[in-house]
Amino acid sequence: MKIGKKFNQLSVSEYKYYIDNYKKYTDFNTLGLYRSISENQKLSTTDKIEIRDYANETFAKTFYFYQLKDPKTYFELITLGKKLTKGDENQIWKDIRLNQQRILDEKRIKHRNFGNYAKHNCGYDNCPMNGVMIKQGSELAECQIWFDSDKNKFSKQEKSIRTKKNRKSKHQIIREALENE
Repeated sequence: MKIGKKFNQLSVSEYKYYIDNYKKYTDFNTLGLYRSISENQKLSTTDKIEIRDYANETFAKTFYFYQLKDPKTYFELITLGKKLTKGDENQIWKDIRLNQQRILDEKRIKHRNFGNYAKHNCGYDNCPMNGVMIKQGSELAECQIWFDSDKNKFSKQEKSIRTKKNRKSKHQIIREALENE
């Protein structure tokens, strides 16, 4: 069977029905369900929180994985109905980043080419985000989230060039000193 209706047009009772019977529907999409909770204009904030909690009873592991797969949606859902300061937001994003790294380590995933992620390529050679798996134009690319394990290959190249210059200049300084004596 198919639902045949967009999730963001459902009422509270319809959400609960589809969550309870999700195995019957071939077009049931948990990510679409969670995204629709924050997008649904018909629902009040308390209804959205109720649906989120109800869906988490069934899809808790999936919701936890959305920190990695779609962190923007995860952030919107966990902050429903809360008034946050900038410090609170930064702390939540820091926690999400740590949880993303933990999920990657637990599942032994060595790449991030799934979900919202794709290789970042802004065109700037010295961008710290180059090579990081973040979708261009996404909110994540704008707020520049990356992991501690990400390595900047450009800094290694710059260090190599700087070391080479220092070696050459050291020999020149020694030659000049010997010539002056």
